[in-house]
Amino acid sequence: MPVSERREELLEAAYGYVLEHGLADLSLRPLAAAIGSSPRVLIFLFGSKEGLVRELLARARADELRLVGDVGAAPIGLDAAVETVWDWLAADEHRPLLRLWVEAYARSLVEPDGAWGGFARATVEDWLGVLAACQPAAERDSADGAAQRTLALAVLRGALLDLLATGDAERVRAALSVLGDARGDGIRRAVR
Repeated sequence: MPVSERREELLEAAYGYVLEHGLADLSLRPLAAAIGSSPRVLIFLFGSKEGLVRELLARARADELRLVGDVGAAPIGLDAAVETVWDWLAADEHRPLLRLWVEAYARSLVEPDGAWGGFARATVEDWLGVLAACQPAAERDSADGAAQRTLALAVLRGALLDLLATGDAERVRAALSVLGDARGDGIRRAVR
């Protein structure tokens, strides 16, 4: 098996491991044992533990964007986008990825250097890009449009933290519905 295939195989196995166990206390020895490798092989393939963590964070971002990428396929408006994204965020099967995202986001804020550096900023930019694609072109390029998608992202991020902390999806969904209204201009009104 060529090194690149083995590298990808081990990256996927390590990704599954960190989805279950998190990254905070990641140690190469237990990780390697769990995925059928050795610390020495992981260091050879990824350069260092930090290199592996960087790759895992990139893999998590790619997974997240792949899963929500369809949301930004058309200018559906921010209220519809918030509702669609929330349905994805609230799905039980996405909890491991979202817990990993929160862990990496927080860690990148307190450890801005090294493997974690830039993760929070990059994910903000990722999500703002998805939300911008949902806006009509005239809104997308305006300061008001930028403020609207920033508010939408802030609300979604806060709702996600609440959901992960409490598990109360019904209450959080009800809170999100306050932002929108029957005319679909809840975010636009909230910014003004």
